Amino acid sequence: MTYENCTLCPRACGVDRSKGDVGFCRCPDGALVAKSMLHMWEEPVLAGAGGSGAVFFGGCTLGCKFCQNAAISAGPRGTAMDSHQLRRLFESLIAQGAENIDLVTPTQFLPTILPALTPKLGVPVVYNCGGYERVETLRELAGHIDIYLPDLKYADSALSGVLSGAPDYFPTAAAAIREMVRQTGPVRWAGEKVVRGTVIRHLILPGCVENSLRVLDWIGENFAPGEVLVSLMRQYTPMGGLSAPFDRPITQEEFEAVLSWMYLNDLEGFTQEAGAADRGFIPDF
Repeated sequence: MTYENCTLCPRACGVDRSKGDVGFCRCPDGALVAKSMLHMWEEPVLAGAGGSGAVFFGGCTLGCKFCQNAAISAGPRGTAMDSHQLRRLFESLIAQGAENIDLVTPTQFLPTILPALTPKLGVPVVYNCGGYERVETLRELAGHIDIYLPDLKYADSALSGVLSGAPDYFPTAAAAIREMVRQTGPVRWAGEKVVRGTVIRHLILPGCVENSLRVLDWIGENFAPGEVLVSLMRQYTPMGGLSAPFDRPITQEEFEAVLSWMYLNDLEGFTQEAGAADRGFIPDF
């Protein structure tokens, strides 16, 4: 895994980031940490009482137009850190009581991050990503990641093309999630906390109920009940600059339609309350 001829993500730009060239993500050859914190607002089965030890990396390989973290992903921005500095940061978060180390949008910096995960940390490592991942890259993470936390944003290729510039999102993310589940196996619990497995997030988009139903259908068709968990998210918050219907939150009717479909597919997991669609929950970057 290297920054030379970079093919870490499905964009496969092939640029030599070690020489200062930049591809789609516009990131350098070294990690940019935009923020680290005890994050209390991740799924309760992950955050527990102490919170997730969230490390938000600058930049992104997807670039969604509705991104709530655009302040750090579109830049990119953050403090440059090498592998040794990252390791000390992880250990500091654990010392503060973090229930896990939550790597948020890490793909573009994996050559720097992976060495920082050895030897194995004393808490689970969470790979928190947009779902748009290369299977070949994920295979190099085997044994280092305890919990995968991918989005499955789209089943509609036209929608993913317009909102994320990735018309190949669904087949790419579907293959990636299958690989994640292959690595982790079924969800494993320790009391009320998940300690291993794959938790699939899906953000309901306004005016796009059919997209959500197709996403849930795919999960139900590919995984046995309880094999994965689904986090059904209603936190879509209009960030400005988008036309209808993306200029509004989702409606209660849209949420209930998708929620009922989740139950019809016998999917296990959890949902957000209506108050989650609030800018106050977006970390201050």
